[in-house]
Amino acid sequence: MLTVTIDFKSPASCLALEPTLALARETGVQIDWLPFGVRPFSVPEEQSEETVGQRHRRVRAIAQRNIWLHYAAVQGQQMRFAETPAGSDAALAAMAGIDGDPVPFIRAAFSAYWTEQADLDDEAVVAALLSSVEMAVPDPQKARAKLLSIQAQTEEMGIFESPSYVIADQLFVGREHLPWIRSLIEAVPVS
Repeated sequence: MLTVTIDFKSPASCLALEPTLALARETGVQIDWLPFGVRPFSVPEEQSEETVGQRHRRVRAIAQRNIWLHYAAVQGQQMRFAETPAGSDAALAAMAGIDGDPVPFIRAAFSAYWTEQADLDDEAVVAALLSSVEMAVPDPQKARAKLLSIQAQTEEMGIFESPSYVIADQLFVGREHLPWIRSLIEAVPVS
């Protein structure tokens, strides 16, 4: 079992989805998808009198955004960064409350957030996404309680970023570790 944490507002999580699904198809490993909220990404505004530290953070953020846009293009995905990033808590709670395979909803939520800048903290938007993939809307109170429980569980596991992968009690942060994760999966036959 491969545990994967994601947040819909995380560009790195969005870019990790298809390579992670390909890994699962190719190796037969089952994925336990867990919602894990992170801070939204934004590029700090340029200040008229920036300190060296402020300029460094702004330039690094621009470079990171450009890298993500490059990898989105390589994957054939559209990725648009909003001026003011929207939330994702309602969608993360819905994901926590889904019985069965969450992948259709995960795909729909990533697409809505990164192509339309949908506010995934809006219950109506999330309900429409669930409906579009023919999934029932989970009970909001139960789903939010489950999300809080998952968040606490993942933090106890040492997870602090999305995407994160846990396999064989080893934690990996970021999709760049997928080749290493593949080698761990292939070292132990899937039963």
